[in-house]
Amino acid sequence: MTEPTVLREPPFRVPRDRADLHLFLQAALALEHLTIPPYLTAMYTLRPGTNRHAFYAIRGVVLEEMLHMTLVANLLNAVGGTPCVADPRFVTGYPAVLPFSKEKTPIALRHFGPEALDTFLYIERPDYVAEPPGHPSVADDDGWTSIGQFYNTIREGLLRLADELGERELFCGDPALQVGPRDFYNSGGEVLTVTDLDSALLALRVITEEGEGVSGTVFDSDDTLFGEAREPAHYFRFDEIRRQRSYGPHDTPASGPTGPAVDVRWSDAYPIDPAAKAADYPPGSGVRLAADRFNEAYAWLLCLLERAFTGEPAALQGAIPAMLELRDLAEQLYRNPHPDPAKRARGLYASPTYEVTTRHFDRAKAVTPAP
Repeated sequence: MTEPTVLREPPFRVPRDRADLHLFLQAALALEHLTIPPYLTAMYTLRPGTNRHAFYAIRGVVLEEMLHMTLVANLLNAVGGTPCVADPRFVTGYPAVLPFSKEKTPIALRHFGPEALDTFLYIERPDYVAEPPGHPSVADDDGWTSIGQFYNTIREGLLRLADELGERELFCGDPALQVGPRDFYNSGGEVLTVTDLDSALLALRVITEEGEGVSGTVFDSDDTLFGEAREPAHYFRFDEIRRQRSYGPHDTPASGPTGPAVDVRWSDAYPIDPAAKAADYPPGSGVRLAADRFNEAYAWLLCLLERAFTGEPAALQGAIPAMLELRDLAEQLYRNPHPDPAKRARGLYASPTYEVTTRHFDRAKAVTPAP
């Protein structure tokens, strides 16, 4: 078992050896995680009972991002790596930028609204939206331009290394470390154990097609792969909200959505400061205590995920209760006007900050119950 790589950025080229592949897959784990706090922020800032279509669309995407983290962890374990998520170096401070990408567009924790949706569309944009036809399918010297291009780079590395090392030698990880269907909570897509090249490529296919759709279409492949209901990929689910219109069964990316209108009320959300930090809240105040409790609960969730990914797959079953606790703690914060008089005068509310430190992880590990 190798030591986890948390901080180093992968080079903008196809992985050349096992250590390279570990680096890329740990980066993929960080990339999938980076999307979750912005999505949760938009979902949690919705006023109760409003924007139900948007709430369930974002919730479904969050659950699938958790699935993607699990698939990447299975991939990393399968090739002899060690997933690392319960580490303050793994948690990106916000505003952030997508790691290892060519563009450095800020990604902030924004309340539900047009700006948040524009950010989500930027994150999930398909390869053909990010670049004109004919651009490289894998990352070049300047970085990747879409998540799909980044995963194509990993896919190419898997194919080359399986050919050079042999499939059995490449997939040398302990099968007991795999998170399987029996361990996974109910969400979009199915968790796949990774034991060989075919299952590794299938895992990558699920990740990319749930995000950007199948071969230039609007829809993901969960209906054909898992027998689930046909639904738009992440990019197009967010596009439905942004355009306030749903995609029909025969719509394409070029046609845009032509289905029924989607009821979206941008004003039914708690406005927040996208650059909020816990230090903005007075020490000892109820808001500061609530922000600290949220950060500790988020650290607890990451501890559960790391335990699931490193030898206790059943620990993943605790993720849903952890998410429910985060929701309740977030609602406590959003009900409070921002304690800063100037921000309160602008109608802003307090909000979670997702600042997880070593102290939060130490406390979370001390109280995390056995699965």
